[in-house]
Amino acid sequence: MGKTVIITDSTADLTKELLDKYQIEVIPLCIVMDDKSYFDGIDVTPEEIIAWSDKNKTTPKTAAAGIEEAMEHLRPHKEAGDDVIYIGISEDMSTTCNVIRLAAQDLEYERVFVINSMNLSTGIGLQVLRAAEMRDAGKSTEEIYEAIDAARDKVRASFVVDTLTFLARGGRCNAVTALLANTLQLKPRIEVKMGKMGVGTKYRGKTAKVLKNYVDDMREDLLKADKRRVFVTYSVMDHDLVVPVVDYLKELNYFDEIIETQAGGVITSHCGPATLGVLFYDA
Repeated sequence: MGKTVIITDSTADLTKELLDKYQIEVIPLCIVMDDKSYFDGIDVTPEEIIAWSDKNKTTPKTAAAGIEEAMEHLRPHKEAGDDVIYIGISEDMSTTCNVIRLAAQDLEYERVFVINSMNLSTGIGLQVLRAAEMRDAGKSTEEIYEAIDAARDKVRASFVVDTLTFLARGGRCNAVTALLANTLQLKPRIEVKMGKMGVGTKYRGKTAKVLKNYVDDMREDLLKADKRRVFVTYSVMDHDLVVPVVDYLKELNYFDEIIETQAGGVITSHCGPATLGVLFYDA
């Protein structure tokens, strides 16, 4: 009899240390620049993406994992008799979940359980780590699948973006709106709800002040959250801006674990530099 394997995609933005600790496998999405495709987290760095974007005044295209790539990941587990739980980026943002379903179908692999996280970045990562902990506690594949699927709407994922330029370039924001927001120094809070991104509070001012206001606004929700862990996930930015956010969370003296992660290529491509989010489960 095989084991239960947890697989996610590169948009989960989990560190190598976390992936190794929890024995999580990653299927990379693709980033296309100059008509050449790169595997997220393998062939290209977020810093290189920002440099390319600024030089070309456009945003790289991103693409779901290919079916051949998915089959390569699944085939060894089928041969080993493993169960696979795949937790992927929201199906409103990518077709990757469906690619996994099709790959399992082509392999005639019945023990593949696909969960649409209805989220992105460490909003996925939270679900992946919870699934891995349940696996390590001896829960069955079905129990894990049902629990993670049932709690998707308890994940709270939001980010403050420093500029709307990248979202506009990628067609996720109106160019006129982006120009106006940038002119007025507005830094909107992007919230993930029901698998889609929407705009919440619009902050104004310098990044350090905006991030302080952002976490202040969440204080009540943070103190009612699942206390096991909270993520601070950010794209390319001065780490001195990240430290006060982490310190704020430490001063709450509430969370068992505060984890910093850097956003990978896909999230960076769409949100741009100096984007920061605080992500957690509701209790």
